[in-house]
Amino acid sequence: MYYEARAVLDNRLEKADQAGNNSDIEAERLRLTRAQAEGQEIKNELARGKTAPMEIITLSLSTVAGAASGILDSLPLDIKRKFPELDTQMIEAIRRHCVKAQNEISRLDEVVVEQLRDYLEQQDA
Repeated sequence: MYYEARAVLDNRLEKADQAGNNSDIEAERLRLTRAQAEGQEIKNELARGKTAPMEIITLSLSTVAGAASGILDSLPLDIKRKFPELDTQMIEAIRRHCVKAQNEISRLDEVVVEQLRDYLEQQDA
């Protein structure tokens, strides 16, 4: 049998495309399987209590930080009521330290993100 060169080339190209599509499908299946396995590992870690979503951690820390900030805000007045003999300079010094502490508490969300970034960089290294 004799074949035209163009027919042979078309046939070979068509078969190559089909093989390429099959390998693409296999690669996509492999990627999907890996993603599903990773998702299951994350669910298992959550179930064991070894990890938690950042939203929950941030919400919990924000709640505690808000409560601590409120306590620090009322501290100078509480001290003034309990110890009226303290002069105004002492109360102002206490207030300044409380404000410094409140400022550090307000940075809590930034600190959590920075710590997470550092931790992930160490894990990749």
